[in-house]
Amino acid sequence: MRNKFLLTAVVVLVGFAQTTFASDQTEVRATVQRVFEQLRSHDYSSLYDLLPNTSRTRLSRERFVSALERAQGFYQLDRLEIGTLKVQGNLAVVDTVLYGRVVAPIQAEGKIVAQQYLVREDGKWRVATGDQTTVKKFLAITPGFNKGFKIRQPQVFVKQNGEWIEFKGPRGGRNRA
Repeated sequence: MRNKFLLTAVVVLVGFAQTTFASDQTEVRATVQRVFEQLRSHDYSSLYDLLPNTSRTRLSRERFVSALERAQGFYQLDRLEIGTLKVQGNLAVVDTVLYGRVVAPIQAEGKIVAQQYLVREDGKWRVATGDQTTVKKFLAITPGFNKGFKIRQPQVFVKQNGEWIEFKGPRGGRNRA
């Protein structure tokens, strides 16, 4: 009888852990998709609410919204691909590809290959991608996080003659992807 109870308890705990894991992944994916939709629709004020507390403490809503409004004339987002994601504790990293168009100073099809970093605060996932201070803090307290998941810098590509060419800025060269 005791063994049946123990076996039942183990099965319930494993099932709960799998459900929690699946739930976390679903919430993380939904948050990344929501952030993309807010960027695409220029709803920057709502996007500000999805920043971690440390980011909102250092940067006012007005300054955040103003910076994004100034940048919106340079690109138009079209779609998002959400790839591999890893959740461990209160930290998540999601591989994404954002497709769109550069509209100024040139017109070109573009894509950004980037990892989105999310932290869980007060039970909600918040996007910390642009806040390296917060990301580094969470990576430091989660030392095993990057095992099996390589942390990478974002890459920007433009399409030229049907090929994706990496844009490295004025100091870097170009690489074909």
